[in-house]
Amino acid sequence: MSPWRLPGRMLWRAVRGVMLLLAALVLFIEEWGWRPLTAFVARLAAWPPLARLEAWVRAAPPRVALALFLVPAAALFPLKVFALWLIHLGHAVLGLSVIVLAKLVGTALVGRLFILTEAQLVRFAWFARALGWWRATKLRVMDALRRSLAWRTARRLKTRWRAWRRRWRGLSQTDEPGA
Repeated sequence: MSPWRLPGRMLWRAVRGVMLLLAALVLFIEEWGWRPLTAFVARLAAWPPLARLEAWVRAAPPRVALALFLVPAAALFPLKVFALWLIHLGHAVLGLSVIVLAKLVGTALVGRLFILTEAQLVRFAWFARALGWWRATKLRVMDALRRSLAWRTARRLKTRWRAWRRRWRGLSQTDEPGA
């Protein structure tokens, strides 16, 4: 075995671990941010004017749908730069609050627009390829995460926590007056 093989393998494991952590963070944001926020915006769309607007967006031609999908992300960029400027001026809490708010609003809006325009967007071959790559990558990352020791440990802890909580609730319900 080459003397360079072992350090190279160790380096690859470290890089792979960092990449897996970053991918897990992205997936965490998608699962715990994208879905609830887009569901919230979907509930807002029960209001008739927004329902009509969503119907118009669903029927938009592919190029208009692409613009509708990309414009909100681009429009929020100056707001994020402003937030960085606030941080630079020493207003860290305000700047971070602006970034978090912009991220929440952007995620909700872009997520809902993606749901409304996906059928039009996949007509662009490059978009369909990118979306296919993202979905396949997401599955590979989730599979690697589920096989990791950290994931399995977290699942065991979650199962134990839920069992403890059920037992605790059962005990507290028997102590209630009139039970």
